[in-house]
Amino acid sequence: MNTVKTGMLLAGLMALFGVVGYFLGGGTGMMIALGLGLATNLFAYWNSDRLALAAHHAVEVDERSAPDLVRMVRDLAQRANLPMPRVYLIDNPQPNAFATGRNPENAAVAATTGLLHMLSHDEVAGVMAHELAHIKNRDTLIMTVSATIAGAIATLAQFGFLFGGRGENRPNPIVMLATALLAPFAAMIIQMAISRSREYDADRMGAEISGQPLSLASALARIAGGVAHIPNMDAERHPASASLFIINPLSGRGVDNLFSTHPATENRIAALHALAQEMGTPAQPPGFFRQSSSSPWDSTGGSAGGSTGTRRGPWG
Repeated sequence: MNTVKTGMLLAGLMALFGVVGYFLGGGTGMMIALGLGLATNLFAYWNSDRLALAAHHAVEVDERSAPDLVRMVRDLAQRANLPMPRVYLIDNPQPNAFATGRNPENAAVAATTGLLHMLSHDEVAGVMAHELAHIKNRDTLIMTVSATIAGAIATLAQFGFLFGGRGENRPNPIVMLATALLAPFAAMIIQMAISRSREYDADRMGAEISGQPLSLASALARIAGGVAHIPNMDAERHPASASLFIINPLSGRGVDNLFSTHPATENRIAALHALAQEMGTPAQPPGFFRQSSSSPWDSTGGSAGGSTGTRRGPWG
């Protein structure tokens, strides 16, 4: 259903583009605006991974610098039948993570140090599986397409308002002003709706990849709590990257409304609990990876998900 919803929303963006062009007229202006929008977003598409990683000062890691995380991602990628993505670490106390890249062959996953310090091994595995699901679903491509159309709509509306026809060919000024103001706003709302629908799909597929919907549900709750109390200043400086993260890094409220880039965390957790019942997952999952007593995610030892000790990541 979310795939159908995404297709309908993309179709809605295209229809909105046509409506804006109709109201503002000027086929030449529409083509110029579309060309500018496509050029800008094509650049962002081909460079989106580098731009996003650089904005958050992510550092690439390997099995020497972060063996536990890299091995985890490799095992999960094999289960998802995906190429091994590049793995990055972000030195930030807020627990969070994101995936980027134009396709599975050119993908990267990034986790904050806060995520690894605050979550258990199984919870981190659930988060990484969620990010791999975004890669497998090619959500970056979907969001780039929506951004291209939305950007073209905004540019077209501005061009039409400033350089619309003259004399009898010029549309009604009130219609032009309303279109210039409302069209970009409507496009933004549709973009956000597309982003929210992709999060539900990534939650479901991520839970299926790891086999632990309850661990992902627990991770979402912990991340939301961390976001509510720990600011992410890089995200504040680059708010456009907020939709990349598993939980909106700009706010811990997560309100599921027209202006949210993410579904409400409570709704996502409820959906994962329902999925756990479908999968027959036990209330205390045995763990995707069995941990030894020296596990870097649990200073007290024991199996993942069963300890109540202080959690510390391998970089803490």
